[in-house]
Amino acid sequence: MVPVLRNADRLSIAGLAQAMADLGNRARANRLKLDEIQGGTFTLNNTGALGAVMTQAIINQPQAAILTMDAVVKRAVVVDDMIAIRPIMNLGLSFDHRLNDGLQAARFLQDVREQLEGLDEGATLL
Repeated sequence: MVPVLRNADRLSIAGLAQAMADLGNRARANRLKLDEIQGGTFTLNNTGALGAVMTQAIINQPQAAILTMDAVVKRAVVVDDMIAIRPIMNLGLSFDHRLNDGLQAARFLQDVREQLEGLDEGATLL
């Protein structure tokens, strides 16, 4: 069962987290309404919660796209010409080319990355 969050584009990241927590709780309690599981256009999937580090999702037609977030793991990266250990998370975006242009999809993914990287580590979303 995949709950549908309506008007997600109008919410902040904290607002999305709060709305998803509510939908998730109601889904686990079998208290979702029929219209809350139909008509989705974009799926967000947290495969990292199950330990996945590199997923490739397939869209659920007629949805336009799916974004997967894999587990955050420490990896060696180059920072200022030095090797450093940093937490890294892979994001995977699969989309329907009949509905989305690859350039737009890449820019969207870049924007998501920048927003996630800009979050304050000490801030809580809920």
